[in-house]
Amino acid sequence: MSDYTRADVCAAAIADAFSEDGEIFASPMGLLPTLGVRLARLTSNPDLVISDGESVFMGGTPPLGGKDVVEGWIPFRRVFDVVAYGKRHVMMGATQVDREGNQNISAIGPFAQPKRQLLGSRGAPGNTVNNRTSYWVPKHSTRVFVEQVDIVSGVGPTRAAAAGTAASRFNDIHRIVSNLAVLDMGGAERTMRLVSVHPGVTVDEVVAATGFTLEVPAEVPVTREPSYEELLLIREMLDPKGLRFKEVPHD
Repeated sequence: MSDYTRADVCAAAIADAFSEDGEIFASPMGLLPTLGVRLARLTSNPDLVISDGESVFMGGTPPLGGKDVVEGWIPFRRVFDVVAYGKRHVMMGATQVDREGNQNISAIGPFAQPKRQLLGSRGAPGNTVNNRTSYWVPKHSTRVFVEQVDIVSGVGPTRAAAAGTAASRFNDIHRIVSNLAVLDMGGAERTMRLVSVHPGVTVDEVVAATGFTLEVPAEVPVTREPSYEELLLIREMLDPKGLRFKEVPHD
């Protein structure tokens, strides 16, 4: 089964971001992150704890939009207890993300008079200061990967370090997965670095779609193809309705 799609590659790359976490609360926000986390739970990391995103921990691993056996209760107010004191890996979206790993989901334009209001900071500051955090970007472009975010919602490692131990102790921007590539904060002075390009994507295409100087290693591997087992799980169990293509359309 080699006829994988770009969405399948992204799901497997997201699963890889959670593969070595062990027993930890996985908090995916959005469709592809949810698919990737559930794929990880069924393959590389069966110890992941997952919720329905609303109020309960789930005993099994249902398809997207499906219900499952309730294993525990975690309404929204209790999530903040886990944010502050628990082991957690959250994957959020990013309207903007910059070279230093700062993220913006608050507003576009000057803080005093923004051109467009977005979600607001919501849980981003607490997530990035207290928990491992990754980002999912369904459309890699210079509008998202910017030199400097307009408003800092999620805190990158340089800004966290400047704020002191309380902000930097647990700050861990782990992975940025987009529809074109996988990136991390392993560049010089903890800046963004290209880790791999997805099959069919060139390094030049990623660089052109990034609005800042991206650290590019001498050799950039291709993001791995999903395995036969993973494709079966994605297509027949986790996303038989093909909801993933709403975020990453067919090539």
